[in-house]
Amino acid sequence: MLEIARYRNGMAMLAGAVNVITTDGPRGKAGFTATAVCTVTDQPPTLLVCMNRSSYAHPFFVDNGVLCVNLLAAAQQELSGVFANREIPMDERFARTHWSTLETGSPAFAEALVSFDCRIVQVQEIGSHTIFFCEVLDMQQSDAKPGLVYFNRGYHHLAADKAA
Repeated sequence: MLEIARYRNGMAMLAGAVNVITTDGPRGKAGFTATAVCTVTDQPPTLLVCMNRSSYAHPFFVDNGVLCVNLLAAAQQELSGVFANREIPMDERFARTHWSTLETGSPAFAEALVSFDCRIVQVQEIGSHTIFFCEVLDMQQSDAKPGLVYFNRGYHHLAADKAA
Protein backbone atom coordinates (compact mmCIF):
# COMPACT_ATOMS: atom_id res chain seq x y z
CA MET A 1 0.00 0.00 0.00
CA LEU A 2 1.20 3.50 -0.84
CA GLU A 3 2.44 5.53 2.14
CA ILE A 4 0.27 8.54 3.00
CA ALA A 5 3.22 10.98 3.12
CA ARG A 6 4.42 9.86 -0.31
CA TYR A 7 0.89 10.20 -1.73
CA ARG A 8 0.51 13.71 -0.24
CA ASN A 9 3.87 14.77 -1.68
CA GLY A 10 2.75 13.60 -5.10
CA MET A 11 -0.62 15.34 -4.80
CA ALA A 12 1.15 18.61 -3.91
CA MET A 13 2.30 18.63 -7.55
CA LEU A 14 -1.32 18.72 -8.74
CA ALA A 15 -2.16 22.42 -9.18
CA GLY A 16 -5.66 23.48 -8.20
CA ALA A 17 -7.68 26.65 -8.52
CA VAL A 18 -8.36 28.24 -5.12
CA ASN A 19 -12.05 28.52 -4.19
CA VAL A 20 -14.06 29.70 -1.23
CA ILE A 21 -17.08 27.43 -0.92
CA THR A 22 -20.06 28.96 0.90
CA THR A 23 -23.52 27.94 2.02
CA ASP A 24 -26.51 29.45 3.77
CA GLY A 25 -29.84 27.94 4.72
CA PRO A 26 -31.71 26.40 7.66
CA ARG A 27 -28.47 25.30 9.38
CA GLY A 28 -26.84 28.73 8.94
CA LYS A 29 -24.00 30.32 7.03
CA ALA A 30 -20.60 28.65 6.61
CA GLY A 31 -17.63 28.58 4.28
CA PHE A 32 -14.25 26.96 3.69
CA THR A 33 -11.33 27.09 1.25
CA ALA A 34 -10.95 24.27 -1.27
CA THR A 35 -8.95 23.28 -4.31
CA ALA A 36 -10.80 19.98 -4.77
CA VAL A 37 -13.39 21.30 -7.22
CA CYS A 38 -13.91 20.17 -10.80
CA THR A 39 -16.45 20.00 -13.58
CA VAL A 40 -18.48 16.84 -14.03
CA THR A 41 -20.70 17.57 -17.06
CA ASP A 42 -22.28 20.52 -18.87
CA GLN A 43 -25.65 18.81 -19.45
CA PRO A 44 -26.89 19.51 -16.87
CA PRO A 45 -24.18 21.92 -15.66
CA THR A 46 -22.67 19.97 -12.76
CA LEU A 47 -19.50 20.23 -10.71
CA LEU A 48 -18.15 18.46 -7.68
CA VAL A 49 -16.67 19.70 -4.41
CA CYS A 50 -14.72 17.53 -1.96
CA MET A 51 -14.81 18.33 1.77
CA ASN A 52 -13.30 16.68 4.83
CA ARG A 53 -16.09 15.27 7.01
CA SER A 54 -14.24 16.34 10.17
CA SER A 55 -14.61 20.00 9.19
CA TYR A 56 -16.73 22.14 11.51
CA ALA A 57 -18.59 23.43 8.43
CA HIS A 58 -19.47 19.98 7.04
CA PRO A 59 -22.94 19.64 8.62
CA PHE A 60 -23.90 23.12 7.36
CA PHE A 61 -23.39 22.01 3.75
CA VAL A 62 -25.15 18.68 4.24
CA ASP A 63 -28.17 20.23 5.98
CA ASN A 64 -28.48 23.32 3.74
CA GLY A 65 -28.25 21.31 0.52
CA VAL A 66 -26.85 24.29 -1.42
CA LEU A 67 -23.47 25.89 -1.99
CA CYS A 68 -21.66 28.51 -4.01
CA VAL A 69 -18.18 27.93 -5.47
CA ASN A 70 -16.34 31.27 -5.54
CA LEU A 71 -13.21 31.08 -7.71
CA LEU A 72 -10.61 33.49 -6.33
CA ALA A 73 -8.40 35.90 -8.28
CA ALA A 74 -4.72 36.36 -7.44
CA ALA A 75 -5.42 39.54 -5.46
CA GLN A 76 -7.81 37.61 -3.19
CA GLN A 77 -5.23 35.28 -1.63
CA GLU A 78 -5.85 36.75 1.82
CA LEU A 79 -9.51 35.68 1.67
CA SER A 80 -8.36 32.12 1.00
CA GLY A 81 -6.38 32.18 4.24
CA VAL A 82 -9.29 33.65 6.19
CA PHE A 83 -11.65 30.85 5.13
CA ALA A 84 -8.99 28.19 5.76
CA ASN A 85 -8.28 29.39 9.32
CA ARG A 86 -10.24 27.38 11.90
CA GLU A 87 -9.51 30.05 14.53
CA ILE A 88 -11.58 32.73 12.73
CA PRO A 89 -15.31 32.51 13.55
CA MET A 90 -17.70 32.16 10.59
CA ASP A 91 -19.37 35.54 11.09
CA GLU A 92 -15.97 37.26 11.09
CA ARG A 93 -14.93 35.45 7.91
CA PHE A 94 -17.95 36.78 6.05
CA ALA A 95 -17.59 40.28 7.54
CA ARG A 96 -14.21 40.79 5.86
CA THR A 97 -15.62 41.38 2.35
CA HIS A 98 -18.80 42.05 0.37
CA TRP A 99 -21.18 39.20 -0.47
CA SER A 100 -24.37 39.01 -2.50
CA THR A 101 -26.67 36.07 -3.25
CA LEU A 102 -27.85 34.36 -6.39
CA GLU A 103 -30.63 31.77 -6.78
CA THR A 104 -29.90 29.49 -3.79
CA GLY A 105 -29.18 32.22 -1.24
CA SER A 106 -25.62 30.98 -0.66
CA PRO A 107 -23.10 33.83 -0.32
CA ALA A 108 -21.56 34.79 -3.67
CA PHE A 109 -18.33 36.81 -3.49
CA ALA A 110 -18.94 39.86 -5.67
CA GLU A 111 -15.30 40.10 -6.79
CA ALA A 112 -14.69 36.41 -7.51
CA LEU A 113 -13.52 35.47 -10.99
CA VAL A 114 -16.68 33.41 -11.18
CA SER A 115 -19.26 32.21 -8.66
CA PHE A 116 -21.19 29.00 -9.36
CA ASP A 117 -24.43 28.88 -7.37
CA CYS A 118 -25.45 25.26 -6.86
CA ARG A 119 -27.94 22.80 -5.47
CA ILE A 120 -26.35 19.65 -4.05
CA VAL A 121 -27.93 16.76 -5.96
CA GLN A 122 -25.87 13.82 -4.70
CA VAL A 123 -23.55 13.11 -1.78
CA GLN A 124 -20.91 10.37 -1.81
CA GLU A 125 -18.63 9.52 1.11
CA ILE A 126 -15.20 8.02 0.57
CA GLY A 127 -12.45 7.73 3.16
CA SER A 128 -12.28 10.94 5.21
CA HIS A 129 -14.14 13.08 2.68
CA THR A 130 -17.56 13.81 1.24
CA ILE A 131 -18.00 14.48 -2.46
CA PHE A 132 -20.84 16.88 -3.20
CA PHE A 133 -22.20 16.65 -6.74
CA CYS A 134 -23.74 20.03 -7.47
CA GLU A 135 -26.07 21.21 -10.21
CA VAL A 136 -25.18 24.78 -11.19
CA LEU A 137 -28.36 26.88 -11.13
CA ASP A 138 -26.83 30.32 -11.66
CA MET A 139 -23.47 32.02 -11.97
CA GLN A 140 -21.84 35.42 -12.05
CA GLN A 141 -18.52 36.25 -13.68
CA SER A 142 -16.24 39.26 -13.28
CA ASP A 143 -13.68 40.74 -15.65
CA ALA A 144 -10.72 38.48 -16.44
CA LYS A 145 -7.95 38.87 -13.86
CA PRO A 146 -4.98 36.73 -12.93
CA GLY A 147 -6.20 33.56 -11.22
CA LEU A 148 -5.02 32.04 -7.96
CA VAL A 149 -3.75 28.46 -7.90
CA TYR A 150 -2.23 26.31 -5.17
CA PHE A 151 0.76 24.22 -6.26
CA ASN A 152 3.63 22.57 -4.36
CA ARG A 153 2.20 23.83 -1.04
CA GLY A 154 2.18 27.47 -2.10
CA TYR A 155 0.07 30.07 -3.88
CA HIS A 156 0.84 31.10 -7.45
CA HIS A 157 -0.72 33.57 -9.87
CA LEU A 158 -1.93 32.45 -13.27
CA ALA A 159 -2.35 35.17 -15.91
CA ALA A 160 -5.19 34.90 -18.39
CA ASP A 161 -3.96 34.45 -21.96
CA LYS A 162 -5.37 37.13 -24.23
CA ALA A 163 -4.94 35.05 -27.41
CA ALA A 164 -7.20 35.99 -30.31
